[in-house]
Amino acid sequence: MTREAAARHLRREEGRQNGRRRLRPRRARPRRAAGVVREVLLNVAAGGGALCILLTLAAVLFQFSLIMFKTGSMAPAIPAGSLALVRAVPVAEVRVGDIVTVERQGKLPVTHRVTSVSLNDDGHSGVLTLKGDANPVEDPAPYTASTVRTVLWSAPGLAQWVAKASNPFVLGGVTLAVAGLVTWVLWPREEGSKEEAPGEAQHREGTADA
Repeated sequence: MTREAAARHLRREEGRQNGRRRLRPRRARPRRAAGVVREVLLNVAAGGGALCILLTLAAVLFQFSLIMFKTGSMAPAIPAGSLALVRAVPVAEVRVGDIVTVERQGKLPVTHRVTSVSLNDDGHSGVLTLKGDANPVEDPAPYTASTVRTVLWSAPGLAQWVAKASNPFVLGGVTLAVAGLVTWVLWPREEGSKEEAPGEAQHREGTADA
């Protein structure tokens, strides 16, 4: 081997060693993993925000709302602790057998099944007779209303979770967590150098000379 060939071989070996030191592949993996975690969390937050927006629009445009059952007067169909989705409708659309929520002046609303409905002459209001499924008799007095909320769907056991989520401390904690997540995701970061490492360049040069 001539001196010139030996020098080229030595330069190639030094280039390989320098390239291994400078590339540091072990640091790239944690950065990629952190990037994936950020993307997943950001997508989850975006999905939660979109869901909240859709629920708000549904509540405003279609008069949807949620109610919680604290008693078992509608058991077994709707046991105590259930969460129900209701929609405001004119009393003219109510039929016998529907489960409706009626407002009571000075008292909490009542949600029972309709046993009879009679519209007034104006066609906009009516008199409803209600009965809880678990009660032996109908409610003591009929209810006069122009609008009621009819139950569209219910799920047992969800009321307690909604009540817990409505706690001010929980809402505050969720708000801080979301704010911290958004700050972490959007915080400016130094991008990795896109320039070729010197060792890699030397290695390629040495390979070409060979």
